[in-house]
Amino acid sequence: MANARHSGHPERAFGATAVGAAGARVQALRLVLWLVAALLAAREVESVLGSPPGRRLTDLETWVGPDGVLHVKGSLYDSDAFTGTPFGGLVLKPLTRAAEQALGWGWTFGTLLLVVALGLIAARALPQPVSRRTSLLAAPVAVSLLMLSLPVRNTLYLGQTSIIPVLLVVAGCFAVRGERAAGVCVGVAAAFQPTVLLFTPLLWLTGRRTAALSAGATFAACTLAAWVAMPRDSATYWVHHLAGAGLGGPADDLANQSLHGALLRLGLSGPPEIALFLLLSGVVAVLGVRRAVRYARDGQLLLAVAVTGCAAVAISPTAWQHQLLWLLLAVVGRVGRRAADRFVWPVAVILVMTLPASMIVPGKPLFQPLIQNLALLASVAAATAVPFLLRTSPYFRDPVPNLYAPTGPEGGARSLPFLPQRAAPVMRRALTRPNLLFELLLIRVTYAAYAQIRLAAAGDSSTAGRARAEEHGRQILDLERLLHIDIEHWANHAVVAAGRVEDFLSFYYESFHFGVPLAILGVLYWRRPVDYRWARSAIGIATVLALAGFWLYPLAPPRLMPELGIVDTVNGPQDFSRPDYGTLTELTNQYAAMPSLHFGWALWCGLVIVVVAPRGWMKALGLLHPFFTLCAIVGTGNHWVLDAVGGAAVVGVGFGLTHLFQGPRAAPGSAPATAEPAPVSGATAAPASATPSAATEPAAPADRDLRSPQPPSGSPQDVSSAPPDRPRGRTPN
Repeated sequence: MANARHSGHPERAFGATAVGAAGARVQALRLVLWLVAALLAAREVESVLGSPPGRRLTDLETWVGPDGVLHVKGSLYDSDAFTGTPFGGLVLKPLTRAAEQALGWGWTFGTLLLVVALGLIAARALPQPVSRRTSLLAAPVAVSLLMLSLPVRNTLYLGQTSIIPVLLVVAGCFAVRGERAAGVCVGVAAAFQPTVLLFTPLLWLTGRRTAALSAGATFAACTLAAWVAMPRDSATYWVHHLAGAGLGGPADDLANQSLHGALLRLGLSGPPEIALFLLLSGVVAVLGVRRAVRYARDGQLLLAVAVTGCAAVAISPTAWQHQLLWLLLAVVGRVGRRAADRFVWPVAVILVMTLPASMIVPGKPLFQPLIQNLALLASVAAATAVPFLLRTSPYFRDPVPNLYAPTGPEGGARSLPFLPQRAAPVMRRALTRPNLLFELLLIRVTYAAYAQIRLAAAGDSSTAGRARAEEHGRQILDLERLLHIDIEHWANHAVVAAGRVEDFLSFYYESFHFGVPLAILGVLYWRRPVDYRWARSAIGIATVLALAGFWLYPLAPPRLMPELGIVDTVNGPQDFSRPDYGTLTELTNQYAAMPSLHFGWALWCGLVIVVVAPRGWMKALGLLHPFFTLCAIVGTGNHWVLDAVGGAAVVGVGFGLTHLFQGPRAAPGSAPATAEPAPVSGATAAPASATPSAATEPAAPADRDLRSPQPPSGSPQDVSSAPPDRPRGRTPN
């Protein structure tokens, strides 16, 4: 598998010299990315070695420490502390004589070197063809993603050996010369992690039978050597525990992302669970190897390795977080015919590998099974279901392009009345509908980050933070008195005096804050995709600006100012004698009041409806939402009037920056100016009538790999003979 004819000679692209200003920018970006990778590595070193001795490298300390299982006479498996194979214990035995401090430093830096080596090899093994820019940036990006991934961070923190099997397999497939040597690498990896033996049929079925036989023989030799050296431990591991099943923590623990762990979490147990686990494992193994063979024969060897590794994770009796690194390698697979779909799979994989599942999936009871098994489901999907494109597909390199709005006012673009026209926006406005899954992931992760930052901005709410927020509240009150708009006390007591009004405004405050914006985004996505991108960008920018306000200016709302006598109609009376005002501050940042996103998001809803609604009564109805929201936030005592002014300001800036970056809002029915990517060299130009606003055909991207053959005119990649579902200069409805 290390044969250069399968990897496409990526070293030539790595050694290519960039020409001109574009090349200089790529080299500068490459340097910045390597700096980012170095900073991430330094952060991991500081996080591990900066922890107290009892809280760092805990698994390694359990194995080789003064009281570790490798020191104690008897079986390695008398307790659940050691979960590796007997061969792994045999390899780790010599480390028991190392000094604790030297071992910690050496193990941490050694693991980092293995991670860097894995990133470099994976970057050189990308499925061809790749552009010169991709070749130059692949290595630092790969190393940075590895440093950010939860498996690598977990491995470093625990002092685990999980990087070794992955690196041995990848090195055997792409870096080692000769099939026998490649098989030895895979066999040693299987001796550390038995399910890696699944790579043996992959080698056999792709014609590398010498490597397959070598892998099997090496695994048998390593296992036999461990059996001779530690017969009791080997019998316990291979016979009593059936290749390690039942070792470590409880098999139904959330950290066990295998089919066995998922079935146990679903409530199955005993012989039925074992039978179903064996059946599902067989199906996943067969499908995974079949797909891997197909991609290997297609020249996508790194993807084949990733698919096989994901299947190995699923069928393992236990697959802890530090053993899930195979899934990250699947990021190289290309999925989707449209350019708008191309980033969904890699983004989803990166999110699953770098963020807790609770940040990706809503924490509702309905979604608990998904949260508990997210990494497993992603691995099973990669192994059995995700439709990765073959290199023979016309969409592999040239997906169906996005359509973009004209940049000048002559293209029919429209602007909000208070924003000027702009002839050259920084970013082009896409006219095609974005991928739904990508948008849902974006909204969910953005909201999770918003919630975390909002909570972090609270600071020490029980002491200095509370005093600072209340001082800011007095500043706002003084300013409102100066402006004669200090109506909070009057409005609150007027609402309390009218019971039905109080009930309505309290209900409105709690019920419509999230639902209305999400509903508008959903309608725009389905019926007005052009306006969806414009509206989504504006509310996103406004929310980011509001987070800065929460952080820089924590503000106590009127209901949390003890001297004002405001009645909290939503949350009930607050116990001001307690520093934290009861348990409410455990749920949210009570001082995230300036600017008011309750009013800001409501105003965004009203403006979007005014702009896109076709009827006057619809526009008027849309403006009722910000009006009722303003009444609710002031009448319930949750915001000052100036908070609403701040919310309106960030929304206005959000629309303004969207206009600045993307140009004026594209009119529905405006013709696209150009499509990305441009037709490849030699393709026949589309008729002028198809794109009336385009004066000339755009040139091919400068960073395209010129070594790759270009399709002749009339091929499936030719614009004039595009597949039926490829857009032909028409703006979607």
